[in-house]
Amino acid sequence: MSEFTVHPLLDTGTVGITDVLCRGECRHRSAEECARVTHLVFPYRGLYLRHVGGEQSVADANHVLFFNAEEGYQVSHPVAGGDASLVLSISPTLLRELAPADLLQRREEAGFRTQSRRIDPRAQALVALLRHSLRHRAIEPLEAESLGLTLLCRSLGPRTSHGTTATHARRRLVDRVKVLLASDLGRRWSLADIAVEIGGSPVYLTQVFQQVEGMPLHRYHLRLRLARALDLVAGCEDMSALAQDLGFSSHSHFAAAFKQVHGRTPSAFRQAALAKSG
Repeated sequence: MSEFTVHPLLDTGTVGITDVLCRGECRHRSAEECARVTHLVFPYRGLYLRHVGGEQSVADANHVLFFNAEEGYQVSHPVAGGDASLVLSISPTLLRELAPADLLQRREEAGFRTQSRRIDPRAQALVALLRHSLRHRAIEPLEAESLGLTLLCRSLGPRTSHGTTATHARRRLVDRVKVLLASDLGRRWSLADIAVEIGGSPVYLTQVFQQVEGMPLHRYHLRLRLARALDLVAGCEDMSALAQDLGFSSHSHFAAAFKQVHGRTPSAFRQAALAKSG
């Protein structure tokens, strides 16, 4: 059985969008592989690690990863359950036109200087909206192209995304925290729980996490849980059960948190994503 299941959702020549599911059975580093063309990968379910040389990046729903053409990489899966990502491909000419110059490598083939950036909730919602609406044929290609380009710009914008200049050691420490959170997404973690698992004091962990990710640890965890809700909401018939699975105290708590971050209730988002499918 193949490790991957690939669902092409859109290919206009300008914008390509693909839904990729991975079984995640390789717990250690995979054999080295490389992308044929540069593309952006938006994980929306699960977690994996991507290794490029001596660097690694955590692939979770709070980040976009950049896969450069002909650049070797390996992946590993420290958390069971597999993962899923929306893959966005843009023509090289358009990529150079839209991407900030300081993020791109100075070479003939368009590529990025960094492995990943943290994205904001609006970008997460665009990932979900594109996936749900394309899979349910609830969106026209022209609109999907426009949303794809909006997603690209938002994921690279200096005010809507975040990179880090923290030290290697601090980034690795934060990576361990991210893996821990993903191992039990619905758990109501406390700082003390995390400190026991990771090592170090709760105060030190919160300070390092803030420096690396540019946001408090609790908010990062909340966005992971709400991103999981974005993934599941289109097919969800029981919002109360979903709220419980994601560690919220009640449906009303879940709906309020979702609306505060995404600007609408889970039910309203579901309706928007599937609005044209009927």
